[in-house]
Amino acid sequence: MQRQTTITENSMIWCGAGISIAEILTGTYLAPLGFTKGIAVIIIGHIIGCFLLFLAGIIGGQQRLSSMNAAKISFGQNGSKFFALLNVLQLIGWTGIMIYDGALAANRVWHLNQALWVLLIGALIIGWLLVGVRHLYYLNLVTISTLLILSGLLCAAIFTHHSASSSTGTLSWAQGMELVIAMPLSWLPLISDYTSVAQRPVPTSGISAIFYGLTSCWMAFIGLGAALLTHDINIATIILRAGLGIAGLFIIIFSTITTTFMDAYSAGVSSKTIFSKWSGTMAAIGATILGTISALICPMDNFSNFLYLIGSVFIGSVFAPMIAIQITDYFILEVDYRQQNCQWTNLILWLIGFIIYRILLNYSFLLGSTVTTIIVIIAMTWGTCRVMKLVKAK
Repeated sequence: MQRQTTITENSMIWCGAGISIAEILTGTYLAPLGFTKGIAVIIIGHIIGCFLLFLAGIIGGQQRLSSMNAAKISFGQNGSKFFALLNVLQLIGWTGIMIYDGALAANRVWHLNQALWVLLIGALIIGWLLVGVRHLYYLNLVTISTLLILSGLLCAAIFTHHSASSSTGTLSWAQGMELVIAMPLSWLPLISDYTSVAQRPVPTSGISAIFYGLTSCWMAFIGLGAALLTHDINIATIILRAGLGIAGLFIIIFSTITTTFMDAYSAGVSSKTIFSKWSGTMAAIGATILGTISALICPMDNFSNFLYLIGSVFIGSVFAPMIAIQITDYFILEVDYRQQNCQWTNLILWLIGFIIYRILLNYSFLLGSTVTTIIVIIAMTWGTCRVMKLVKAK
């Protein structure tokens, strides 16, 4: 029997997910909202996103199923493969952009060669994968503890050595909410890959969501404060102005590794839903190699555009209605369609959710288009089930 992970191990894994350049960059893009609104968007977006993350973790954790295998509960054996394929594609995209941004920032701190930084980060991620999620305790203990200390120094340097300034640019509340909520929701199709191998799935789901939420909020606060106080959204420049030097380089490289490792690992786990005979570790290494190659040859300079793209194409359109249906089926309706090949009613509801999200993008909502879509699809899934039961009763 394979070793199961503890709550402490999972809390460190999800701290590593939250301590990320991506989270800091997201915070910098909120600067046009100003400090007060920016903080409010960060907190509200993370509370909503992490609550959904918690629910998603319970589903796979209680059933001992990876995230994409848990999708079989709502969409059937083959229906889940469609979502697994899309998940693998988005995770390779995340792997590429994270390696690229990490290498770009590292090269600005220490001018070595961006391609060499790409290869170094890619190689270290592969090293993490070879160690394996069940055996990362001591490696993560040292890495995450150091990152927390150095992030604290970065935060102190930013907020004590610069004076406040007014915000510039334009960004609506709804756009800010979409940017923020894209971060926790991007982990929805991954969290069960970790809770399913945990000793205590439900508490682990809660602790994972809390630790990720707290560290992610902290990183976003740093990014927001840096953009408002230093007039800069370049993470390398912010680190250099903070006087961290080599310590800042450590933050860049190892925060990239601890986050991107999870993307690559879950790409491997999701690939096994499609090809059951594949080795998850080898598939994860393959995803890392593809991400590394894309970071070497593809221009990825505008992270905000990537966030909007990934949020629009995958998180809002694909995974938001998917998780809405799963939450309704598992917690409210208590149904299980794993014995079916495809659950066509839910697939049609998912397609409706996809269309609804694309339409809602043209309008401005207080909680953003993604959360609004989730609420609508939960109501539609519950309503459809009730109607079908009434029809059958007659």
